[in-house]
Amino acid sequence: MAELENFDLAHISAVEILTPTFDQSLRFFNEMLAMREVERIGNSAYLRCWDEYETYSIKLTASETNGVGRTMLRATSPEALERRVAAIEATGLGKGWRDPEVGIGAYYEFEDPDGHEFGIYYDTTLYVADDQDRPALKNQASRFPGRGVNARRLDHINYLAADVNAAGDFWDNVMKSRETEQVELDEGGYAARWFRFAQKSYDVVYSDDWTGERGRFHHLAFATDTREDILKAADYFLEEGVYIEYGPYKHAINQTFFLYVWEPGGNRIEFANAGARLILNPDQPVVNWSEAERAKGQAWGMKTVPTFHTHGTPYVENQEQIDRDALAGIRHS
Repeated sequence: MAELENFDLAHISAVEILTPTFDQSLRFFNEMLAMREVERIGNSAYLRCWDEYETYSIKLTASETNGVGRTMLRATSPEALERRVAAIEATGLGKGWRDPEVGIGAYYEFEDPDGHEFGIYYDTTLYVADDQDRPALKNQASRFPGRGVNARRLDHINYLAADVNAAGDFWDNVMKSRETEQVELDEGGYAARWFRFAQKSYDVVYSDDWTGERGRFHHLAFATDTREDILKAADYFLEEGVYIEYGPYKHAINQTFFLYVWEPGGNRIEFANAGARLILNPDQPVVNWSEAERAKGQAWGMKTVPTFHTHGTPYVENQEQIDRDALAGIRHS
């Protein structure tokens, strides 16, 4: 049965993306996704989707490698923040309070059991549009760009984990998010687990990292208005020379209509239309999928692309060759 603490997390507010090709990645997010740069500090650019109420959606940071940095979570109230910080501290995974950043008040820094970095906070600064970005409708935070992929907002994030069971248990027992679906392995344990904070079907996902490495990244997803937007995005990326890995198609799990591409820095980015499917039942039971059921493919039967199980960031040794071999039907042990 749902408890008060199950509603302590509001949403993922921002994600740091690391890239070794900063200028090309910046063009991808700024021009192709129609995200607006709102701040530049050091080697990081802060960009926002047009329908976010907070200041920024991603922090794009120049780095020697690719991957994900800190993910920011907003709590639903000061009391919710206190509860979650106390629970995190009890696990020994907390790192302490940090000073405010761009648009975000003081936050508590922590890690999940796999080493991914997070910050949780409540105090925030609502985005105020300038003359250039002022919307026609007063109930909208910023101007509708109407260009490129036109990414509306962050949707979810998928992490790779050396131990999906431990990572999932952390979100279940410590963060008090609610699990929606899972893929159970024949030998026991899970290949992937999906968690939600509110009525959206999922916000955080953990997938098994075949390399056994900790702290790697599978993908970040942006929401679009419609399925048609995703089909148009595929045509747009084709013209722009962006690598299309998988889709457009419909997932079986959580039924998201999707498109996956690799941005110039090598990080996987998804465009998802999942808003039509909401989970209104606070006590919704977890949907369990077996290996045999998942082997049937996605919703309409298309098999999962092989690189979906090999490509992650930061890269492991020989990552590009491993991905090429996977597409050629060659599997590495």
